[in-house]
Amino acid sequence: MKILVGCEESQAVTIELRKLGHEAFSCDIQDCSGGHPEWHLKMDIFKAIDLKEWDVGIFFPECTYLTVSANKWYKDMPPRKSGTLVGAERREARETAINFFMRLYNCKIPKVGIENPIGIMSSRFRKPDQVLQPWMFGHGETKATCLWLRNLQKLEPTNIVDGRHQRIHLLPKTKDRSKLRSKTFPGIAKAMANQWTIKPNQKKIF
Repeated sequence: MKILVGCEESQAVTIELRKLGHEAFSCDIQDCSGGHPEWHLKMDIFKAIDLKEWDVGIFFPECTYLTVSANKWYKDMPPRKSGTLVGAERREARETAINFFMRLYNCKIPKVGIENPIGIMSSRFRKPDQVLQPWMFGHGETKATCLWLRNLQKLEPTNIVDGRHQRIHLLPKTKDRSKLRSKTFPGIAKAMANQWTIKPNQKKIF
C-alpha cells in the first residue's frame, strides 16, 4: 500500500509500515530524525498529498493551538516576553490550526486517521472516534491520544499493562521537549501499521 504519514519527523509509524513492506513516506517541513531520509518528504503536506495516489493518510498535526492546555493564553493580555502568542494573535493561530486539521481530514486520500490530544476539535468538529492510552499498547504511562478516523477501524489494544506514570507530562523544559512529547509511542505506532493496513479476512498481527 502507498501510505503518507504527515507531520511526522520522528518516522515512528513510517518505519513500522516499511517493516511490513508498504511504500510509506513520512512528511514534515523539518528534517526527519528517524534515520531514513530516503523515506522522508521534506515539504508542505498538501503538496505531498498530490504527489501520489495514496491509499492511506496518517496525520499528526501540530497540537499547540488545538489542545485545551494553555487555554488561559487565549484571553486578551499584554504580550509575553517569551514570545508565546496571546489574545487575538493566539486565537487567530487557533483558527489556522483548525483549518489545517480539517483540510487533512477532508483530503482526497480515501482512508484517513488524524492523531491529536484532547482539544478544541471535539467541539469545533466532532468527538474523536477513539481515545487511546499508552498502557493499552505496552507502555505503563498515561497520555490521552485522540483519533479521528475516516474509513479506518478503531485500534484494538495489543498489550494492556500496569503502570500509569505521567512521564511525558513531567518532562523537563528543554529545547527538544516538544519533539519528545509529540513522538508516537512504539506500541501505538506498531498497532497503526498492523491494523490500518490489514486486508479483509486477513489475520491481525499483534
